[in-house]
Amino acid sequence: MKHWPADRRITLQPGQYHVTSRQDLMLSTLLGSCVAACLYDPVARVMGMNHFLLANHRYSREVPVLASEAGRYGVNAMELLINKMLNKGAQRRNIKAKVFGGGNVLPGISRQDSFFAIGDVNSRFVEEFLATEHIPILAKSLGGINGRMIHFLGTDYSVLVRDIPRSETFEVEKEEKQYWKNSLKEREKASAKSGEIDLW
Repeated sequence: MKHWPADRRITLQPGQYHVTSRQDLMLSTLLGSCVAACLYDPVARVMGMNHFLLANHRYSREVPVLASEAGRYGVNAMELLINKMLNKGAQRRNIKAKVFGGGNVLPGISRQDSFFAIGDVNSRFVEEFLATEHIPILAKSLGGINGRMIHFLGTDYSVLVRDIPRSETFEVEKEEKQYWKNSLKEREKASAKSGEIDLW
């Protein structure tokens, strides 16, 4: 958004989150298979957004996402955001959500018939998590094959969404694939240190 001052815009990269009580701030990010949860407490005037991608080799349709190893990673990403909001004065009972992303822009990683594509499982996770936490989703744009540019406005908690055509998603795919690989490596190292066994 060209008219929004640069010093009042925060752009999130994969794996990041930000919480603020400033009403003059805008949180932005570019999404492919990743998901962004835009949360806000309209009473306490606190808002936050994250940008994450569940890390796993395969996602079985038979296993609830929240119960999976990848789901635990996603729960951590969501709880970091929520806890930071609570620290700034938000009340869990007042938190609302708008969720975006989960486009299937990473072909070839998880396309077997019995498994979800990465974008699908990220979309499924964020909806399951928020339902479990009793946080209502007031707006969403999930799935599909395109990336999305989103802007979360502190003035009225609206979210502006622009679809990114497939022809322009190359850089998004490249960045998210590297992020996905790095997340896998980090989780595998942590599992090796703790002695946990991952089931794929």
